[in-house]
Amino acid sequence: MDFTDKVVLVTGASAGIGESTALLFAALGAKLSLVGRNEGKLRAVAAACHKLRGLQPLPIVADLGTDEGVEKTAKETLDHFGRLDVLVNNAAVGARTNIQLATMEDFDRVFNVNIRGVYNLTRLLVPALIQSKGNIVNVSSIMATMVTTGNLPYSLSKAALDHFSRLIAYELAPKGVRVNVVSPGITVSTFVQRLTGYSDEEYRAWLKTAEGTIPMGTATTGDDCAQMIVQLASNEASRVVTGAVVPVDGALQFAGSGNSEILKDQVK
Repeated sequence: MDFTDKVVLVTGASAGIGESTALLFAALGAKLSLVGRNEGKLRAVAAACHKLRGLQPLPIVADLGTDEGVEKTAKETLDHFGRLDVLVNNAAVGARTNIQLATMEDFDRVFNVNIRGVYNLTRLLVPALIQSKGNIVNVSSIMATMVTTGNLPYSLSKAALDHFSRLIAYELAPKGVRVNVVSPGITVSTFVQRLTGYSDEEYRAWLKTAEGTIPMGTATTGDDCAQMIVQLASNEASRVVTGAVVPVDGALQFAGSGNSEILKDQVK
């Protein structure tokens, strides 16, 4: 896989799956636009990408839960590079709640980032992707299809993201733009730890228990997801692969809703 002279935009690039994805694209020669809310971590990832191939990424500090942040991201990317070949919509937030405890503030915060932000950023960048015959990879979650408790707005948002991806895959196919989805399962990252407030020790214990529910016996890593994202975005992927939702979960999706208690803390 070679992304030399390709421009790739990765959202949520300051940690986790986004960081792993940015580093892999950088190693493959891509010109990167990297978006995140934590400026210090984002610039550290950009510096690490620069060391790999000597290409300087464009770091954009923005909140994609706001129209201003989305518009800034689209404008600065196109102004700086003049084109876009790959859009990776990875940024997401979660909320631990259920219908009995949920607030509309939780709903709006999750949907503003996970759906409205993705919808808006994609809308603004589709003309550039049509021009380049590029493609989109959206990062979802197996929580979009598994029935559990404790992740209501997050699971809803990921289900919406999956169908959004299918809808625009169909719409953009005649334009030569592919749209695919990577759907992680239980993933080693700081995402769950931040959301739950677990200590390092508590998180390690939770992860060990969680891995016992995965048929393949091991959690997904950011690198696992990055490999699939890059594969789908590359010229190595078939030109007719579009609208696919690809699980990266060790077959956890087939384990059923009996894992509800452990999965209630697993939102990405």
